[in-house]
Amino acid sequence: MALLRSAAAAEAYLIADAQTGYILEEQEPRKKLQVGSLMKNCDCKCGARLAERRSGDLNQAVTIPQEAFAGLWKTTLASAGDSITLRDLLYAALVQSDNIAAYTLGVYHVGSKLESLTPGEAGSKYTPVDSFRRPDECAGQTIEDDRTRFVNPHGVDYKVKPLPYSTAEDMARLTRYAMNKASFRFYVSQKERQISFDRGGRRLNYVLRNTNELLGKMGIDGVKTGRTARSVIV
Repeated sequence: MALLRSAAAAEAYLIADAQTGYILEEQEPRKKLQVGSLMKNCDCKCGARLAERRSGDLNQAVTIPQEAFAGLWKTTLASAGDSITLRDLLYAALVQSDNIAAYTLGVYHVGSKLESLTPGEAGSKYTPVDSFRRPDECAGQTIEDDRTRFVNPHGVDYKVKPLPYSTAEDMARLTRYAMNKASFRFYVSQKERQISFDRGGRRLNYVLRNTNELLGKMGIDGVKTGRTARSVIV
C-alpha cells in the first residue's frame, strides 16, 4: 500500500506484475512525459545484448572520449582518456546513473554497432547518437515509436532539441524486457559496487552508490531512477 500511495503522487505511473505483465494500477499510462535517466535502461540493455552477441566480452576495455563531456556535468569518470571495461560502464550507468558512462557505452559501443540503423535522406549523415531516435532497436520491439522518442544515450534533456519523451506504459514494457535478463537484474539490484579504471598507467578504484533510495524496501529490487528538471522524478 505504501508503494501505491507513493505512485499516486506521480503525474503518470503504471504498476504491473513483472512476470505476467498484468496491470495492477495505472494513471495516465500513455501520457507523453520526459523520463530522464530511465533512458539508460534502454542504452544498457542494448549494450549488454550486443556484448553477448560478440562472445560476451564485457571485459573489453574502452576509452572515455572527450566529446562525452560536451554539455554534461562532471560525474564519476572524470577524465577523457580513462580506460574502463564495458562491465564497469554498465555498473556506472545503472547504479549511479553516470552520464559519461552512458554516453561512452551508448555512442561508442551501442550506437556505432547497431546494424539496422535506417539511412537518412540523401546527403544526410547519421551518427551513432542518431540510433537512439529508434528505441525499438534496443527495446526488442516492445515500445511504440509514436509514444517514445529518445535522442541520446543518457536521457539528459537540458538544451536538447527535439525533446525526448516516453510514457509510463512504454517504460513498463521496456523494464520487463530488460529485467528478463539475469545479468541486468543483478546490475540494478546492487546498492554499492566498486569499479576500476586506468588513468595514465595508474589503476584507480571508485565505489558507486545506487541512486534508487527504495532499493531493498517493500521487495523492490530495481530498476533505476530518472531525474531532470523537466521529468522531476519518474
